[in-house]
Amino acid sequence: MKYIYLLITLFIFSACSKEKGYGRFNLRDGQEVELLVSHHYGAINDAPLLLPQKESAELPLSNFKDREPGYNYKIKAKMVAYNGPELMDGGPSDGLQFIKIISREKYTGNDSFEISLIHSFIPGPPQIILWKEEDKYLINIGTKIQLTYTDKKVGDQLEEIWQYNHKRLTDYSLVSLPLKWKSIQATVTHDPKNFGKAYLVSNIKLVE
Repeated sequence: MKYIYLLITLFIFSACSKEKGYGRFNLRDGQEVELLVSHHYGAINDAPLLLPQKESAELPLSNFKDREPGYNYKIKAKMVAYNGPELMDGGPSDGLQFIKIISREKYTGNDSFEISLIHSFIPGPPQIILWKEEDKYLINIGTKIQLTYTDKKVGDQLEEIWQYNHKRLTDYSLVSLPLKWKSIQATVTHDPKNFGKAYLVSNIKLVE
């Protein structure tokens, strides 16, 4: 009888050890983890860090609807594997699903980070995400954020980008054409005059 129990135990252990893992840390479907989510909302390479490693799990995070720019978070999330039919790019994928906030802390530093003003939307070609309302330049990266500036050169560049994008948006024959720029990268910090709602742009790099 003991021999039979041993065989059953070995069989279960073997089956579990062969269970497919996801991401660079081989997370299991349904596994709960803790993550660090940075204050630089929407930054290039804005990836949550898996704890305790403090390294990217290389899996997207979904359903974190209460995230605000300018705050660092420690959260709990769950690994969710996609088991449906294979789909073209842009379909459902494996990822981490938000469960709850463990802690929230306002960022008080002034380090700069990079954001892209061109995003890819599948299906469809890349699009510029900058628009203008009255005298305010805005982007939508999951939440609406104003782009402010103190340098006239930066202001002129934002206006140039907006005028170009406005023309594309009002002339549908231009929407499917390649963009003038391959990349538009802005260097930003949190605007202390409108913290959590605006990024202060110090530099814009346009690459044609």
